Amino acid sequence: MENFAAPARPIVAAMTAAAAAHPERAVAFQGAPGANSHVAALQAFPDGLPLPCFSFEDAIDAVKEGAADCAIIPIENSLHGRVADIHFLLPESGLVITGEHFLPIKYELAATGTLDQVKEAMSHTQALGQCRNWLKAHGIMPVAYPDTAGAGAVVAEMANPEVAALVPPGAGKLYGLNVLASGLADAEHNMTRFVVLARSAPERPRTGPQMTTFIFEVRNVPAALYKALGCFATNGVNMTKLESYQRGGSFAATEFYADIVGHPDDPNVAEALRELQFHAKHVRVLGTYPQARKRG
Repeated sequence: MENFAAPARPIVAAMTAAAAAHPERAVAFQGAPGANSHVAALQAFPDGLPLPCFSFEDAIDAVKEGAADCAIIPIENSLHGRVADIHFLLPESGLVITGEHFLPIKYELAATGTLDQVKEAMSHTQALGQCRNWLKAHGIMPVAYPDTAGAGAVVAEMANPEVAALVPPGAGKLYGLNVLASGLADAEHNMTRFVVLARSAPERPRTGPQMTTFIFEVRNVPAALYKALGCFATNGVNMTKLESYQRGGSFAATEFYADIVGHPDDPNVAEALRELQFHAKHVRVLGTYPQARKRG
C-alpha cells in the first residue's frame, strides 16, 4: 500500500479491508481507486468488491494467493495498442481467462491550479499516448506514471499548480483536484478491452458466441507462420487478434498470442487447433469465454 500516494492510501485501505472480509467477491485491478480498471471492475462485477493493486503482477498474485476471486486486466486499446503484456504475465501464473469486458475511455485534466499554469501532465503512458495531440496543442509536457488515477493522487500530494494529471472522469474530484478540461482523447472511438483472470474456469452452459485465447511458438522453418495461419483459414475460423513476441532473448523463434472466435469443442476449431500442432513447437490455450462484443 505504501506504493500509492498518500491521498490514495485511506481509500485503498478501506477497499482492501472490504475485499479481505469477502475474498470470494473480490476483483483485483491494477491502479489506484478511480482508475479505468476500477471502473471496469465495477461494471463487469456489480456485486464485486474491487481490490486496488499497484502493479499487474500484484493483481495476478492476489488471485493466485486467494485474496481475490479474479482480476480484471486491460490488454489492448483501440488508439494505442497493447496495454498489459498478458502473454508474459499469464502463461506462468497458472490462471485462465474467463471473460472479457470493453470500456469506453475518456480523460480529464485535473490539477491544484488553473489550466494556464499547467506545464506538465502526469499519467499512464497509454493515457498520454491517447491524448498526445491535445497535450501538444496546449504545450503540455507528458510525464509517465504507472497509473492514471494514481497520477491524480500524486498531483494532489505535490500541490504544484504546474503539474496536472490525466485521469478518468471522477478521479480528479476523488482526490480533491480541479477539473480543468475533459474529452481529451484524440478520437471518439477510444476503447479498452479487458480480460478477466481466475484460478479456474467456472462451470456454466455455453450461450452465445465464444472466444478462445491461446499462445503458440512456430518452428524455425520457412513459411512457418503462413502454414500455421492456414489451419484457421481452411477451417473457417475467424482470428481476431495475433501478436508476436520474443521470449528468452534468443531471437531464433517467435511466439504468438492469438484470439479466435469459437470454442475448442466446435468441430472446425478443434480441427484447426489439431492441425496447428503439426506446424508449432507448442500450443497452449489460455482460456475460452463468452464473447462480450461481436467481432467482424
